[in-house]
Amino acid sequence: MTAEQIQAMIAAGLACDHLEVSGDGRHWQAVVVSAHFEGLRLIGRHQKVYATLGNKMHNDEVHALSMKTFTPAEWAKA
Repeated sequence: MTAEQIQAMIAAGLACDHLEVSGDGRHWQAVVVSAHFEGLRLIGRHQKVYATLGNKMHNDEVHALSMKTFTPAEWAKA
C-alpha cells in the first residue's frame, strides 16, 4: 500500500475537510478532519476511519495506522 492509496480509501469512505497520510510503507500516520466526528469520542472517530480501510487492517496490508482526528472546529483552533 502507498500513502496515496490509503488516503484515497479514507476519502472514498469518509467526507473529509482535510486529510494527510504519511508513512514508511508499513507504519502509517494520518491526520483526518471530518464533520462526521462531531459528538464522537476518540474510539468512535478511529472506528470510522478503520471502517474505510475494510479488510486492509485485518489482512495486514495496512500494518499500523496512528491517527489524529479532529472536527472542523477543533482543526481551526489547532
